[in-house]
Amino acid sequence: MQQHVAATFRRLTSGVYVVGVADRGRRDAFTAAWVMQVSFRPPLVALSVNPANLSHGILVGGGGFAVSVLERGRLDLARRFGTRTGTDVDKLVGIAWRAGRTGAPILEEAIAFLDCRLEARHPAGDHELMIGRAVEGAVLRPEAAPITHAETGEMDGSTAMYPAGWGESGGDPVS
Repeated sequence: MQQHVAATFRRLTSGVYVVGVADRGRRDAFTAAWVMQVSFRPPLVALSVNPANLSHGILVGGGGFAVSVLERGRLDLARRFGTRTGTDVDKLVGIAWRAGRTGAPILEEAIAFLDCRLEARHPAGDHELMIGRAVEGAVLRPEAAPITHAETGEMDGSTAMYPAGWGESGGDPVS
């Protein structure tokens, strides 16, 4: 049953992004699929981040994040930034990027980007929702199609993270 739930969640329409963060000379980037627009006025974006990840502290300390939209077929970039690392590994080495207005890294290979100032934080289960106000953004390659989460398959290993027994009794899967 867990595999069915994971497969269903992967079919929710969502993209795959590389989110850059920076704080006082520290920087990092990670792959995220849980990013969405939440307001027109002001232009707000919600991002879901695991507080146990190194990037979470850098994002909070720096007060911003940049969302780089990946092109369809760029699983290599999604994988590179989707791996967990310690504090001694710089996933940005060898990757062309520039700092956005918030200082957060924006990938040069992005087909579009949003640079966001952190506005609010909200607990959300095992993650935290970061609400960011877009302070800069652009479509860099209008002809390119973005990658979707469904294209990544089980790249993130998330099937094992869903609650056991999901949907078997028709009730709440979390005890």
